[in-house]
Amino acid sequence: MNQPDIRRKQLGISFHEGRAEVLLWAPKAREQVVLHDETTGEHLPLERGAFGYWTLQTDRIADDDLYCFSIDGGKPLPDPASLSQPDGVHGPSQALDLQHFPWTDQQWHNPDFGDYIIYELHTGTFSEEGNFNGIMAKLGYLRSLGVNAIELMPVAQFPGRHNWGYDGVFPFAVQQSYGGARALQELVDRCHSEGIAVILDVVYNHLGPEGNYLKAYGPYFTGKYKTPWGEAINFDDACCDPVRRFFIENALMWLRDFHIDALRLDAVHAIRDFSPQHITKALNDAVTLYADTVSKRKYLIAETDLNDSRYIRPVADCGYGLRAQWSDEFHHALRVAVGQNREGYYADFNGLEDLAVAMKNAYVFTGQYSEHRQRNFGTPTWGISGDHFVVFAQNHDQVGNRMLGERLSQLTDQETAKLLAAVVLTAPFVPLLFMGEEWGASSPFLYFTDHSDKQLIQAVEAGRKAEFAAFQREGEPFPANAEATWLRSRLDWTERSGDRHETMFRFYRHLIQLRKTHAALKNYDRAAVEVSCDSSKEVLILERTYEEQHLYCLFNFSLQPHEVRLREDAFPLRLLLCSSDQCWMGPGDSASRYDRDTVLTLTPRSALILSNDHVSS
Repeated sequence: MNQPDIRRKQLGISFHEGRAEVLLWAPKAREQVVLHDETTGEHLPLERGAFGYWTLQTDRIADDDLYCFSIDGGKPLPDPASLSQPDGVHGPSQALDLQHFPWTDQQWHNPDFGDYIIYELHTGTFSEEGNFNGIMAKLGYLRSLGVNAIELMPVAQFPGRHNWGYDGVFPFAVQQSYGGARALQELVDRCHSEGIAVILDVVYNHLGPEGNYLKAYGPYFTGKYKTPWGEAINFDDACCDPVRRFFIENALMWLRDFHIDALRLDAVHAIRDFSPQHITKALNDAVTLYADTVSKRKYLIAETDLNDSRYIRPVADCGYGLRAQWSDEFHHALRVAVGQNREGYYADFNGLEDLAVAMKNAYVFTGQYSEHRQRNFGTPTWGISGDHFVVFAQNHDQVGNRMLGERLSQLTDQETAKLLAAVVLTAPFVPLLFMGEEWGASSPFLYFTDHSDKQLIQAVEAGRKAEFAAFQREGEPFPANAEATWLRSRLDWTERSGDRHETMFRFYRHLIQLRKTHAALKNYDRAAVEVSCDSSKEVLILERTYEEQHLYCLFNFSLQPHEVRLREDAFPLRLLLCSSDQCWMGPGDSASRYDRDTVLTLTPRSALILSNDHVSS
């Protein structure tokens, strides 16, 4: 069976040397497949090929033409590999030639992943415009903050105008309400001109229910497994090879035709694949080959709750070779340390002691017994450098999966919020911020959809209520399909002018600058990380070193002041940051230098970062 061509898109309609080439996998077709050109009214029959593929080469389909397919005389259907759905998920597909975009990023060099400062955002709620143009208008702001990588929540075509993106049903098409494919190309080009990398969240574990026409063509799904969101993708059942090709070609398209720098693979723990080569490794092999061929850095990042280091271990060590993974357990331990109730998936975490473990191991559970799961859980992370893990104090899931969508700014006071920011941005892992976090945005981030099927709408509402019944029992969830829920979730950029919000922004910017200018904070050698924890005082001390540079990050999680003494050889020390200083709207001031006999006093819910070298900040 033919494999994906890393040089160009083949599935669906592509343009090559002035002609349209059509490649459709439709093994359910018994007699014929006809392409209906909705623009010209022509009906073009496809030729049967091997393994259920149907092909056509023609000069009678032009760029921007609308079209659909008919199988054995059945009703017209959109293309599974459609690049554009201008009339939504139930309308015809649109042929696009992606090769003519005037890219200006020839001198762009994707940074090393360990240099990323990631900013996750949702296109539809990040700006007032709610589209790619709205993001472009804010790139100068993001650059002034200091982030150098934005992570877009999924943009594959979903039903309606607004959605988190995880209900996408056309993996190759770019959401029309965001601006479509060419607007995404322009966004990436502009990001690169501003020195900002682009990560795209992609969903390869399931497709949404509304507008999902793939089953009409072939066995894209399998009954062998289920996911929490619907039918599982067929990665290892009969006829799985073309399905695997479909998603591998999709990943290559984003990297090649849209110049995306990295893909974040959503919930790979929900992918069931017992074939000889797991689809995650197959994806990584294809991406590695492409990156090597074009001499560009391209990364794959896994979201997984399995604590299975195989995903990020090198292929030579029998791993899948992905560049990084999200570390949810770092987040869970951090949130419990500042008072999150120990229920649901937080039940296993005791707070500060587990945070100290996560600072060293990225995982908390590395094989020991989990009460929440009632079994031993996790694998060791020995030999894996810290830049293989992404950490955060909040992200779209941890905010949006709360019943009321509260951000940390609603759940904590400003001193606690500054403490959490300091922990994330000094941790020996790659940091991620969620949009608006940097100024303490007050708008919630709720779960929202725009389905047209009334039964589906009711099912979503019932499912949300059942989910919260055992986790968050107070109040009622906002109706996901109401436009007001989406509008309520949009960032209010007028808040930025307030003193408290501007101070928080400056605090984040200062932390990011410290991380960029102090080599010890960019050193991902976990052997150079020392962590000590005093549970009685609720104080955590993180030591980061690189060559002659030695930094001490002291965190007081308690509501009381505490005195701390460091080793004598740590002094003299120079202050890099004190979160409780008045310049950050805190309760006091700190001296700029600490002598050998100085007792360090940590105010409640504060962070103190000190250096015993003379590197300028």
